[in-house]
Formats: sequence, structure tokens, C-alpha cells
Amino acid sequence: MKIIVRWLLLAAALLLVANLYPGVEVRSFGSAMLAALVLGLLNTLLRPILVLLTLPVTLLTLGLFLFIINALMFYFAASLLQGFHVAGFGAALIGSLIYSLCGMVIDVAMERMFSRS
Repeated sequence: MKIIVRWLLLAAALLLVANLYPGVEVRSFGSAMLAALVLGLLNTLLRPILVLLTLPVTLLTLGLFLFIINALMFYFAASLLQGFHVAGFGAALIGSLIYSLCGMVIDVAMERMFSRS
């Protein structure tokens, strides 16, 4: 149940990103749900490999290169899906930052909501 609620909230967060920033476009809530699923899969499967491969650059930039990796995941997910479009890498960077902030808020809210039950 917790996973489904988190997935729906992340899809809503993706719609929020599309409404806040004009460089990100999501056509429907179904597209947002699919994009949230693909983003979750990419972040689970591909992101750890990229973080490990770029560890020297990440250390040299004091962790700032992780923002680039997040933007690449966001951009790659948009290139895989029809109803999710990102205008360019700059839009992917800003969109991924907003989406990450929403994800942190959702995680805190979920922790508080499900810890009481």
C-alpha cells in the first residue's frame, strides 16, 4: 500500500513540476504515472552504476556532479516515453531538482503518515 501511495504522489509531483516549469511537459496523469515508474526504475538500476563510475568526478566537485546524474536520469526517462517531454538538458536539470525536492517532501510525509499506523 505504501509503495502505491508513494508512486501516485510522485506522479502528482511530476505534474507539479510540469506546471511550475515550462521546460517539462507531461500530457496526462497516466503519462505521469508511467514516467514516475520509469524514473524510479532508472534511479534504482542505472543510477548506482553511474555514481560508481563517476566517483572521481563527484569527489572533485564535492558531490555537485550528482545533480548532473539526476538530470541525466530525468532526461533519459523523457527520451524513452511519449507523454513526457523535457526541452533540453537545462530543463532536465531544473526539473530534476524540483522533482527531487518534491520527492523529499513526499518521503517525510509518508514516514510520518505510516509511522502512526
